[in-house]
Amino acid sequence: MSTRRWKGSDRPEAAEGAAARPGGGVSAGSARTGAHRLGRSLPAGERPELNAVPPTPQQVARLHATWSDPPGLWGWISAVNHKAIGRRFLVTAFGFFIAGGLLALWMRTQLARAENGLVGPDLYNQLFTMHGTTMMFLFAVPVMQAVSVYITPLMLGARSIAFPRMNAFAYWVYLFGGLMLFAAFATNTGADAGWFAYVPLSGPDYSPGKRVDFWAQMVTFTELSALLEAVILITTVFKLRAPGMTLNRLPLFVWGMLVTAFMVMFAMPAVMLASTALITDRLVGTHFYNPGEGGDALLWQHLFWFFGHPEVYLIFIPGLGFVSTIIATFARRPVFGYPAMVLALIATAFLAFGLWVHHMFATNLPEMGKSFFTASSMLIAVPSAIQIFCWLATLAGGRVNLKAPLLFVLAFFFILVLGGLTGLMLASVPLDLQVHDSYFVVAHLHYVLLGGAVFPLLGAVLYWWPLITGRMSSERLGRWSFWLLFIGFNVTFFPMHLLGLEGMPRRVYTYPADRGWEGLNLLATVGAWVLAAGLLVFLFNLWRSWRQGERAGRNPWGAGTLEWGSTCPPPAANFDATPVVHGAYPLWTPPREPSQVAGLAVDQREQLVTTVLDAVPDHRASFPEPTPWPFLSALAVTLCFVWSIFTPWGAVYGLIPVAIGLTLWFWPRRRETAKHLAIERAPR
Repeated sequence: MSTRRWKGSDRPEAAEGAAARPGGGVSAGSARTGAHRLGRSLPAGERPELNAVPPTPQQVARLHATWSDPPGLWGWISAVNHKAIGRRFLVTAFGFFIAGGLLALWMRTQLARAENGLVGPDLYNQLFTMHGTTMMFLFAVPVMQAVSVYITPLMLGARSIAFPRMNAFAYWVYLFGGLMLFAAFATNTGADAGWFAYVPLSGPDYSPGKRVDFWAQMVTFTELSALLEAVILITTVFKLRAPGMTLNRLPLFVWGMLVTAFMVMFAMPAVMLASTALITDRLVGTHFYNPGEGGDALLWQHLFWFFGHPEVYLIFIPGLGFVSTIIATFARRPVFGYPAMVLALIATAFLAFGLWVHHMFATNLPEMGKSFFTASSMLIAVPSAIQIFCWLATLAGGRVNLKAPLLFVLAFFFILVLGGLTGLMLASVPLDLQVHDSYFVVAHLHYVLLGGAVFPLLGAVLYWWPLITGRMSSERLGRWSFWLLFIGFNVTFFPMHLLGLEGMPRRVYTYPADRGWEGLNLLATVGAWVLAAGLLVFLFNLWRSWRQGERAGRNPWGAGTLEWGSTCPPPAANFDATPVVHGAYPLWTPPREPSQVAGLAVDQREQLVTTVLDAVPDHRASFPEPTPWPFLSALAVTLCFVWSIFTPWGAVYGLIPVAIGLTLWFWPRRRETAKHLAIERAPR
């Protein structure tokens, strides 16, 4: 990626104007001063202008042609446009979501009656392990990153996401890792030790064969994708914002994804280290988790839950960003208490890393230590409560337009409060010891995850569907799907609280008829089928609107954030010209000069790079063109991981095709180099 930088006094003086007034950003006067200074210091055409003539239709057509991916199968493999990759991420994540939901429906049907013979114990172990693994590793975090891959560059006014080829590579790694797990399940080699894979149950003595090996490699594989996406999103937010979009003007959704990305950077290495140590115990003969050889079985729980509990908030915090975005749009006013909302997101992230031991209250850890984790588990409810009150104040002071996306948000309030209350109950050591590993914990988990993340996600999909497809979804079908999902969810999971209090353990494939659990289990199973019907209506609504829905036009919801400032769907380069931001809700801010940036090349993929704090133009960077090497490199990495499952030498010899793929990926192309040099040497 080549760059052109402004030096010393040649840089725009917009930062001085930004620092001189509250809120920062690029004011009209300071931006004009910066553009004038640039005009004197550098030859015409060498720098972007902050107050320029709009591009001509011919320039716009050339610009979008430059940023377009090639057509056909080869172009599909080579694509690097963030919108194309984001759509693939979304479709793949929802595909895994449907697969995980079908597995859950299968289990729920088995438990509808006592001593049911629909599923045997071995298959049931695979079902609940595959269900949990799919939902936690292949859906929950990836789908949030998928939405961010599509939406964040548009919200920031950027032409692309940072490191577009790495973004494509991350998608292919995620896809191949998930397919690897389900291919093993289809051949009766599905993981069967639970999505948490506690040792020694998942160790070589109690889980022979390759089932846990596939699970461990899938975890390492797919979390690599999550780490890459975190790096990409952090760089995009910090360096590719439109001029004037200071940190205190960032949309709350972007703040949520930025906080999530930093959490991924700290949480994911723990589970990758844990899964790598597990597979070396199984394949190489190490003893990280073998107490008889100096290892420690509880080490696995510490490493896993140091990732596992922050992961709940990796799912939850993006959901908070969805809620803030939807409420602001349908309340027709900015979210109340913006600084408090941002600080609450950051506080939630910090506290999330101090809670993992509340999953281990049944172990022999010191009681004094448990008390500190009890306090932390209760304290984390405070920032969530702050955000709820800010949202309620926003709704109370706005002109509420009750559309289907907002209904999902209102359901989020109800379900999250119930899930939060049971979370406070489980934070108490005496109560946790009584209901540990019972269906009470299953109910709490689903109330927090489905209610706190999936309901806002479904509302966000309806909200941004016009931006993705250019067509409006059906409001009537949206309401039908909402009520089916809301009723089905509560009928499914609320009885599980009672089952847990009555002593029904989790992870059992059947139960005796004399325990009195059959009625509540049958009710939960009926709710699960209603929940499935609601999801089916939701998906049918999306399919129908994609095929024959009403054309959306520009900004159909009347939103204030920048992603709606382009067409629906956006063109290849997102915007005809990079916008200049003058407020936290740019589309609700009265028009001011400068309104856009010009001077970037239209025949080369150039992106304006701005400073971290005040988003002052810093330099422009040349972005890479489409290439198949991220796809081929991901295939090579997949080969390496699968090969290593059957022999440790696969991890050695498998690195050879990986090295070849990465070398050719970064090898300079004559055409790209010649094109860049031609633009550099062109007369100004």
